[in-house]
Parts: sequence; structure tokens; C-alpha cells
Amino acid sequence: MENQNENIIAAIDVGTTKIVVLVGRRDAEGHIEVIGYGRTESKGVRRGAVLNIDEATNSIRTAVQQAEEQSGYKITEAFVGIAGQHIRSERQVCSKYRNSANDPITQEDVDSLVTQMHEVPTQMGEEVLHILPQKYKVDGEDDIKNPVGISGKKLEGDFHIVFGQMAAANNLRRCVENNGIKVKNLILEPLASSTAVLTNDDKELGVALVDIGGGTTDVAVFKNGHICNTAVIPFGGDIITNDIKEGCKILERQAESLKVQCGQAIVTPEIKNKVVAIPGAGGLKAKEISLVNLAEIIQSRMIEVIATVKQILESAGVKDKLGAGVVLTGGGSMLRHLINLFSYGTALEVRIGVPNLHIKTKIESVTTLPSNATSIGLLMMGFENNTTEGLGLGQTTKKEEPAEEQPKDGTFVFGEQSQPEPKAKGKGFMKGLWDKAIDYMTVEDKEF
Repeated sequence: MENQNENIIAAIDVGTTKIVVLVGRRDAEGHIEVIGYGRTESKGVRRGAVLNIDEATNSIRTAVQQAEEQSGYKITEAFVGIAGQHIRSERQVCSKYRNSANDPITQEDVDSLVTQMHEVPTQMGEEVLHILPQKYKVDGEDDIKNPVGISGKKLEGDFHIVFGQMAAANNLRRCVENNGIKVKNLILEPLASSTAVLTNDDKELGVALVDIGGGTTDVAVFKNGHICNTAVIPFGGDIITNDIKEGCKILERQAESLKVQCGQAIVTPEIKNKVVAIPGAGGLKAKEISLVNLAEIIQSRMIEVIATVKQILESAGVKDKLGAGVVLTGGGSMLRHLINLFSYGTALEVRIGVPNLHIKTKIESVTTLPSNATSIGLLMMGFENNTTEGLGLGQTTKKEEPAEEQPKDGTFVFGEQSQPEPKAKGKGFMKGLWDKAIDYMTVEDKEF
């Protein structure tokens, strides 16, 4: 077992549909490299909240074991993501008068404002998760990003405060700690995702990060380099799967595979008159599902998500001030033609955010899947918050992880064979991401 090593940390993303565990290290040049990757189906979690401690604990254990075997390190501490409809945020302003207007402001002065923010009133059962500075003011001079070194009598701070329910946070901590892992810090998932897929220029110009997960859709809005709004929409990819299940009267696992392999966010000419054959369950006859009907079901739900995002942007007063537009990430962002629908619904430029900006790894698909944005962001924020003390990670025997199996060619009949979308010509970036995502986004039982 190795001693504590400040250059190696772990991150755990506990989602509604998946658990992702990463082990990363910082090399001599300061770059972050993922050396361990675990991913498994999530059980006991709904809309970002733990509903069954035992099931969630076991799911985390499976992903942790995968990451430990691949990295060769025993995980004893980790940075953990938190989301869910219990999350809320608000803006708070505080100030302090200094003894002398001639002395420069120190970091201690700034820290004292943060301490004040820890004392802000909370609703019953809440705790403060994040205190995020937006800007400062010194003797009336506004829009100061870093007041340290500036002389002045009155120092004011504008903060974005994120709150979460204590019960939800404690349930999440318990699931991780049941696996012998100490929770180093709980980090808001949309904040982590934005760290992984956004650039400083994006945040300066103004951008809305929309992370479409299985149970929730998380939103983080940035303007002038700082975060100005966070929100959690209490539905994501799972509700689309349920809509397909009810609308087509098929099993849930069939609906999930149908969504991933054949679904798209808008009706396009090439799918008209096309159907998908689905074997019957319980002795019933096989069904033929119209791809147009499938797209209409998905589109109606995504329009609801887009309308909610638009309302969030308008409430924040930034709808027409986002120079970098909207960045979609998360597993749900892989729906075909979702960029077009989002762009039409918001009247903004839209693109897919892939977490390959700041991370390197030899593990295939870690940085090419938008669904890994949160876990990679957690790893990055963990290194930012962990520059001096490190994590207790002991070494184990290292094992090689088998290569991921790629989708096979076939027909549109579900069951023994499935047919991926024909290969795109020219710009094949989104198509390439989609092909790599199929295996991860489809339920484990692909046989109908």
C-alpha cells in the first residue's frame, strides 16, 4: 500500500442511470491523466436522489472495483457529485468595513466575506454546498474580479450560493462511505460538467451549460467569466424512455434500446414510412413501431425541456446575452438532431460539449463521451481543491481492463441484430460520438 499521494485522486459520479468512478493523477508537467475508469448501471437512485441505500451502495462498489483494478490503487477518499431536484441557489451580497482605506485588501479580508456567507439563512433541512464569488466592489468601484491588493475602506462581495437538502446529501455520503471511502467533498454536478467542457472564453462571452442526464437536466449559466445561475430540471432521459414505453406499449428495456438506437429529436424525411420490428413479450405478437411516431414522442418531451431552459435563461436576464450560446452535454445530448431542435427553440447557437479539453488518457471512450463530463469535471475540481493535502490511496495489483466491444452491423430488427445509422460523409464528428456511445447508453440486456 502506498502512502498518501497528493498527485492521485478519485471522483465518483452517482447518476440516475449510471455510476462512473475515475482515478486520476497529475504528471510532472501538471497535466491530469485518467488511469482508472469504472462504469456500471445505477440502481437505487432516482432523479439524482438516493432512494435505496443498499442498491446504490452495491452499484458504487461495482464501479469502484473496476476503477481500482485498472488503476492499481485502492480508493479510500473521493470527490463526489451531487444533483437532484432538492438543489436550489440564490444570490447574496455582503460587505465589511476595513480599519484603514490606505492598506491594500488581503486574502483574509476576502475570506471573511466567504465566512459571512456560511451564516446565511437556510430553509429547513438545508445545508450550503457551494459559495461561488461573482464579483467584488471596493468603495463603490464595481465589477472587480480579484480585490486583493486594491486599497479601500469598504469591501463588498456578490456571491452565488448553492443549497441542498441535508437528508439527500447524507444519504449520498452514506452510500459512498459504506464502501470504505471517505467523501472528500460534495460538488454540484452542473458545476463539475461546466469545468470539463467549457473554456474561459465561453464563460466570458456568456454560455448556458445544459447537462441532460438520466434523471435530471442540470443547467449552469455563466456570464463575464463567473457563474450567475444554476438550476436542476427534475426530468431527463428516463422520462423519455417512460414516454416511449407507455406510448408504444413495450417493455422498459425495449423502450431504452429503441430510444438509443433509433430515436431522434425531430421528424426528418428519411424516417417516413420506416418501422422497427420489436419481438412480442409474454407470447404476444411482434410489434412494428413507426420511427415517425417514435420521433414525435421524443420531440414533445424535449420541447418541454427546452421551454424550461429558456425560462431559466429569461429569469436570469441573460437570454439575449449569451455570446457562446448553449452547450449540451450528458448522455441525453447524444439524441440525433437535438442540436437543431435546441437551436430552433432557444434561438441560440448550440453545440455538443465533449470532456476532452483538459484531460488525457489511454483508456478508450473516457473523454469522447458527453456522459462522462460530470465525472471528469469532478476529477478536475478535485485537483483544484486538493493541491496540498492529497488523498489516501493505497496500491493494489494492477489488471488490464478488456477493450470495449463495438456495435455490430445488422438489420433494423431488434433482438439478435441491430443496425447502426449509415456512416456519415464529410463531417462525421457527431456520428463517431454516437457510435461510441451506443454500448454505454443501451441497457445491459440488449436481447429483447
